[in-house]
Amino acid sequence: MNKLLLVLSVLFSVSAYAQNISQEKVVTILNDLASDEMKGREIGTPENDSAATYIAKRFAESNLAFCTGSSYLVPFEYTGRTVYNVCGLKKGKSDKNLAFSAHFDHIGSNGNSGDNVFNGADDNASGVTAVIGIADYFKDIKPDFSMMFMAFNGEEKGMKGSKAIAEATDLQPLFSKTAALFNFEMLATVSQFGNNALYMTGDEFSDLDELINANSKDGLKINADPYTGQNLFYRSDNVVFARKNIVAHSFSTVDMRVATHYHQLNDDIGVVNFDNLTLLINSLGNTIQQLKPGNFAPRYNEKVNLK
Repeated sequence: MNKLLLVLSVLFSVSAYAQNISQEKVVTILNDLASDEMKGREIGTPENDSAATYIAKRFAESNLAFCTGSSYLVPFEYTGRTVYNVCGLKKGKSDKNLAFSAHFDHIGSNGNSGDNVFNGADDNASGVTAVIGIADYFKDIKPDFSMMFMAFNGEEKGMKGSKAIAEATDLQPLFSKTAALFNFEMLATVSQFGNNALYMTGDEFSDLDELINANSKDGLKINADPYTGQNLFYRSDNVVFARKNIVAHSFSTVDMRVATHYHQLNDDIGVVNFDNLTLLINSLGNTIQQLKPGNFAPRYNEKVNLK
């Protein structure tokens, strides 16, 4: 009997960590999204469409359901052309859901000779890699919360994609049950707080960071926004959902004091710390696995301006 219990314990221990995403996969996904062939993923280009299709393929590999219709691709119109957001759904034990998002578009190329592609490895192939990685982490797990995974288009042109999907009629029943949205924006570097650490924009507006830290695993730490003077909470896709009264914040590692690669040609694979990014994704997965509707119900306070 003792031997049987020992075997079961070992098997359980192995299975508990079997869902971790490998660094090799993290490297592959980010390399693919930030490749020269993607030509900077600017909205309205064939390469932007290719990036959306690529993300949809990765969602399929994680066995996600469609959020709406018969495709992960959720179309909207931009300057007379059909472009796409990407959305996948993981059914959990509850209808209440957590949403995970990142924008996948970047700013294209400059048309000059030589190195002319703004690869956007940090901004924001890293954030999309985190979304795909968390979906992969939960591939064979039924979480307590259901989960929405979204890749937004057109953030660089004024959050066009997040605004479009936030108003999609078919998705309102899902958004009405969203307990929180985690938007990932530039995770490629180690933050000023060290390894396995993020900061949350607008941390003073809700208790989301406190609830995550209370359930944190593997040493993951969510820190206060050190750049409050830059109003980052109101400058990324999270604010679109905040204005729907969904607790929605962006999470980042980028040090705004020294990020000389921001919107520059050198935002390429060379800026990425893959050890830290892989650690972050798996630590987030393990932490999110602890969250249940009974212990996780973040709320805004009176400091937030949702007008």
